[in-house]
Amino acid sequence: MHFLAFSFGFKDLIDILLVAGLLYEMYRLLRKTGAANLFWGILAFIVVWFLVSYVFQLDLTGALFDRIISVGAIAIIVIFQEEIRMFFYRIGAGFSSWQLFRHRGPEDNGESRQQIMEITQACRHMASTKTGALIVLAGNSSLKEIVDTGERLDAVVSARLIENIFFKNTPLHDGALVIRNGKMLAAACILPVSKDQTIPQHYGLRHRAALGLTEKTDATCIVVSEETGLISVAKDNSIREVKEDELFLLILHSFSAAS
Repeated sequence: MHFLAFSFGFKDLIDILLVAGLLYEMYRLLRKTGAANLFWGILAFIVVWFLVSYVFQLDLTGALFDRIISVGAIAIIVIFQEEIRMFFYRIGAGFSSWQLFRHRGPEDNGESRQQIMEITQACRHMASTKTGALIVLAGNSSLKEIVDTGERLDAVVSARLIENIFFKNTPLHDGALVIRNGKMLAAACILPVSKDQTIPQHYGLRHRAALGLTEKTDATCIVVSEETGLISVAKDNSIREVKEDELFLLILHSFSAAS
C-alpha cells in the first residue's frame, strides 16, 4: 500500500492558521444569518474533496469534485454576496479606524458642543416620555440612498425640532432622522433591518434597523425605546444601552470621527 509522506514546516502552520481564521469568520457571518448548518455542510464537502483529491488521489472522483467546487464557488458568491460585502466592509472599517486614530484625535468646538447638547437634551426628554426615536449620526460613509428614502429637511440641529419630528402620530415620526455635519438632512428615512439571529428578543424594530445600518456603514445610531424609555447606541455592528450621561461623550466621539 502506498502512503503519502508529508513534511510539516513553519509555512504550513501559517497556512493552516490563515485557513482556520477565514473559516471561523465565515462561520460567524453565517451563524448570524441563521445559516450555520449550511456552513457545516460546506465544510464537510471541502474535507471530503481534500481527502478524495489529495490523500487518496482518486482521479475520476477528484475531477468530478473539482468541477463541483469551481461551480459551487460562484454559487456561494451569489448566494452570500451580502455576507461577503460585510466581511470586506469590516476590514475596511478597521483600517479606517486605525487611520483616524493615527492621524487625528477627538475634536471639539463650541458649535459642535451645542449641537451635541441639543441631541442629548432631545433624547433625554423623549426617554422620560417614552417617545420612540431613531437618530442616525452619519460618519464618513455616504448615506445618500438612505436620505433619499425620507423627507428632506436641511435644518439646523434643534432639540425642539427633533422632539416634534418623533412626537407620536406626526407624519415624520416613523423612520429615522439623519444628521450630518450639524444639519438634520432628512426624516422618516428607511433603514435596512439586520438579519442577525443573535439579537436579543426584547429589541424592537428600531433597534434592528439601527444595527442593520451599522452593519453596512460607519454611522452611529441612537435609539429611544417606546416601550421602556431606555436609550441605546448602535455602532460597528453592536448595540448597547447607555446612561444619559454617557450619551454626550458617545455623540462627541461620533462627531469627531466624522469631521
